[in-house]
Amino acid sequence: MNLPNLKAAKIRSNKEVVYKESPLVSNDQFLGKKYFLRTYGCQMNEHDSEQIEAILEHLGMTSCEELEGADVIVLNTCAIRENAHDKVFGYLGRIKHLKKENPSVIVCIGGCMSQEENVANELKQRHPYVNIVFGTHNIHELGNMLLEAKAGKQDIEVYSEEGDVYEHVTYKRASHITAWVNIIYGCDKFCTYCIVPYTRGKERSRKLEEIVKEVEKLKEEGYQEVTLLGQNVNAYGHDLPESVAFSDLLEAVAQTNIPRIRFVTSHPWNFTDKMIDVIAHYDNIMPYIHLPLQSGSDRILKLMGRRYTKEEYITLFKKMKEQIPRVAITTDIIVGFPGETDADFKNTLDVVDTCQFDGAYTFIFSPREGTPAAKMKDETPLVEKEERLQILNQKINAYSKESNEKCVGKTLPVLILGTSEKDANKVYGYTDTMKLVNVEATKDTIGKIIPVTITAAKSFSLDGKLAEEVKI
Repeated sequence: MNLPNLKAAKIRSNKEVVYKESPLVSNDQFLGKKYFLRTYGCQMNEHDSEQIEAILEHLGMTSCEELEGADVIVLNTCAIRENAHDKVFGYLGRIKHLKKENPSVIVCIGGCMSQEENVANELKQRHPYVNIVFGTHNIHELGNMLLEAKAGKQDIEVYSEEGDVYEHVTYKRASHITAWVNIIYGCDKFCTYCIVPYTRGKERSRKLEEIVKEVEKLKEEGYQEVTLLGQNVNAYGHDLPESVAFSDLLEAVAQTNIPRIRFVTSHPWNFTDKMIDVIAHYDNIMPYIHLPLQSGSDRILKLMGRRYTKEEYITLFKKMKEQIPRVAITTDIIVGFPGETDADFKNTLDVVDTCQFDGAYTFIFSPREGTPAAKMKDETPLVEKEERLQILNQKINAYSKESNEKCVGKTLPVLILGTSEKDANKVYGYTDTMKLVNVEATKDTIGKIIPVTITAAKSFSLDGKLAEEVKI
């Protein structure tokens, strides 16, 4: 049994990253069994779940949509905000009742929440019906842990370490059209509000040639789009012995000629001029960038440990707008950070007015136990934070709609991903600038990049119809 340790998770040494092969366990004990998997959180968690599914199905299991029909239940958790915790523990109450009715069900908790000391201890002490607790560093061990659980052992194996890199990982990809590709794990920025450096370990890059091989294979299999993933994607390469940067990787991936390339998430501090040049040069690197701001106040940015100023962010933003044709930029913003005043919040609104983002993910500050921000004095009432969030969202939504309205009448390239949720007679997809479009087109367009004339704009989506050619 290994429980997480916050102090150990903070350690950053000069220890060389070890590159390992990701094994798959074979055993017929689970043949014909069913699993239920629920995923919380970011794209990295979604991609981790694709690995989890591959492990379970290699054991002979098949997925099921209903919790009650499962022999194995896996919750892949998120630790970014408190409401993610609440959702998981609320769901565990339902699982507890199911476990009483069917004690043979194996319950597994993985992901970032498992890497938190208080969560792992609570699971051990108050939720003994949970059979397996695993972390972000040892997903590959899930197969063996299931076999041990089958034998009646409760297994809590969560490692608080800097981490290694596993290559040749097998995934059951959720799509046959778009794919996630991990390029760097962990984060070393230690923003004062963020738990990720503790739950995901230090920044450790995959080898460039292995990433390119993975993208080439996806292209051969017919994938139209890859998204390069990392907690801080543009920190890629700084830890590799050879001289390589994210811009070099981006160029190498572009040269595979896969139709579409995206990447998330960028840190403004690591965004270089060469990155901008490469994005602008290659048509298959999409003109869409997610660039978290978090706050428009220099004082709050310093308290957050973000390592840039309001003016530096705006300068970078304007450079992207000037040099990357048609680029769309979205962001993240936190309101109500400890000590945020009305003047600080006004500075954030000023940046939003200056940048007029295409969209934003906005949040009220959520303290994470063990992070420096959780210990900061916070006297702002929740109702005031909620008012600020509402004001911010009204402004963000207005600019988002304004950006979408500029698309009306244009014919844009749209990658069609499936049938529209709102209208079974339509399909949906995304423009190169990452705008959602519901399209009047037949289902045989799914998986293709097609020209779509935009007919109407809403705050969060566009409507369109099939056209003959792209006319931007």
